[in-house]
Amino acid sequence: MTPRRLDDGSTIFTSLRYEGVVRQALLALKESGRTDVVKPLALSLAPALARAVAIGAEIVAVPTSRAAWRRRGYDPVALLARKAGYDLARVLVHERKTISQKTLSLGDRASNLHESMSARVSLAGRRFVLVDDILTTGATFAEAARAVRAAGGEVVGGAALAFTPRQFGSLSQP
Repeated sequence: MTPRRLDDGSTIFTSLRYEGVVRQALLALKESGRTDVVKPLALSLAPALARAVAIGAEIVAVPTSRAAWRRRGYDPVALLARKAGYDLARVLVHERKTISQKTLSLGDRASNLHESMSARVSLAGRRFVLVDDILTTGATFAEAARAVRAAGGEVVGGAALAFTPRQFGSLSQP
């Protein structure tokens, strides 16, 4: 288990490196409809989620885009979290279309996502752990955290199944 710290001080717990078989399995889930890989991946996500929620908070999945939902018919992160045994607070939504993050630089990723998410309701007085499938630069977590905070909620940490082996300036190990 690898904890990573974002610029805002949030700690995100990750279980696996996004490479090899892990990368293939996540791509199969996200791009080929291979929901049969959810169970083994969820078993790996569970320890990261357990570490993140040990501080006592609701879990909110970083939302999938509307286009990805239409293409897949499911939300991979929600499937993974539920299979890992966790209920999700469905409080975040996408406000606008963004482009794929895959080929963008660190700065472009943050700009692409800026104010792209919002909360459905007031989150005043509620504490949250964010969960996503892959931690790359931290831009998606940062935007989800911004949306939670803008609605009055508190982000106390995060969890992701995998992290990219590359290191960017916005991520560090505590």
